[in-house]
Amino acid sequence: MFIPRSPFSSFPVSRLRFACALAAFALIAAPRSYAMHITEGFLPPFWCLFWTALYLPFFIRGLGVIKRAVAENPRAKLLLAMAAAFCFVLSALKIPSVTGSSSHPTGVGLGVVLFGPSVMSVLGLIVLTFQALLLAHGGLTTLGANAFSMAAAGPLIGYAFYRLSSRFIKSKPVAVFLAAFWADLSTYVITSIELGAVFNSGDLASGVLKFMGIFAVTQIPLAIIEALVTVVVFNTLSSLCKEDLQSLRALGRSPQEVSR
Repeated sequence: MFIPRSPFSSFPVSRLRFACALAAFALIAAPRSYAMHITEGFLPPFWCLFWTALYLPFFIRGLGVIKRAVAENPRAKLLLAMAAAFCFVLSALKIPSVTGSSSHPTGVGLGVVLFGPSVMSVLGLIVLTFQALLLAHGGLTTLGANAFSMAAAGPLIGYAFYRLSSRFIKSKPVAVFLAAFWADLSTYVITSIELGAVFNSGDLASGVLKFMGIFAVTQIPLAIIEALVTVVVFNTLSSLCKEDLQSLRALGRSPQEVSR
């Protein structure tokens, strides 16, 4: 009987143990901090429905992309799981920034580089749902707003920078860095817009800029750190799972582009 090779079969045991320990630490430490994302009940019903409606097309498209990807390349399942786990662990590490939300890495950059932005619209929602239900981070009524900023808009902007830098700079580490950096930072720009649209004292621009200014203190350093971590993880995958990354041509990229 033929058994497909796992993309993690070549991972050293010590690396796997370290990854498990990191995930366990995130789960234990996260609940002791302040609420992450936009917390439950912080947005009026109209805005909850508004951001959910904007997010749904991204989610529907993402389901189709994942379905086609897995059908053409079943070995992509574990890489999908790893991208989701990376997103979950990083986005559970946070620094309190402003009432109702917090600054934290998003972890979507790795998935954007491996699979594109559409896939992260689904994986990001899964991450946000688990965090809302199991860790009391974010909320169910604000799930659409949080998903639009972190799982839809952030990955889309990060992917745009990834494609542009891949075309003009021709350096894979730089492209991965920019993808993760802008996916993180743009998430908080969108979050600032979501909050500023509600809490603005009659002036939308000043409300948005107020939240951007508060977030920037912690989010810019976090975006840089997340981008560096993402580059390290991607380089590790490139050396240990090169064949599996090459197989991602089923998602629209050639082996030459993925392995550069």
